[in-house]
Amino acid sequence: MSQAEHDLGFAPEEDAPIPYMQRIRDYYLALGYATPYRWAHYAEVPFQPLKKPLGECRVALITTAAPYQPGKGDQGPAAPYNAAAKFYTVYSGDSSIDPDLRISHLAIDRVHTTAEDSNTWFPLRQLRRCAAAARIGEVAPRFHGAPTNRSHRKTLEQDCPELLTRCRADRADIAVLVAN
Repeated sequence: MSQAEHDLGFAPEEDAPIPYMQRIRDYYLALGYATPYRWAHYAEVPFQPLKKPLGECRVALITTAAPYQPGKGDQGPAAPYNAAAKFYTVYSGDSSIDPDLRISHLAIDRVHTTAEDSNTWFPLRQLRRCAAAARIGEVAPRFHGAPTNRSHRKTLEQDCPELLTRCRADRADIAVLVAN
């Protein structure tokens, strides 16, 4: 690094972001899929402004983490990828308790990260702390699980409408999606 770059506060050249998008494409090809993974992204995003202050909003949490399933192999924090632990339908759980959720069924970078701190991939306790501090109105009574079936069509036509129905039943004003 030159002195001029150092003076500007630039990071060293080797301090670059991990190329997750390309790694995931390569990973899917290595799993045997005929084409690399394709992310669903839209030219226009249907976001809505909040109708009331965040401190008055009921917040729902949507996760791709799976309930622990005894008998489905290693699902602990250091577990290798475990497709047997996947789930295929939307589920809901009680937001007032800490569920036993795991992420061994997800294709995450297990070399550069771990799953030891569940708060990084399922921040329910942090949402409760935010509600207690009046940063949000309250946590919705249920959290919801979104399947990771690698099908855009199934996600859009089946899972998303079901998640929306459940969030509306819980009278959630907003939802936080934590896709792992």
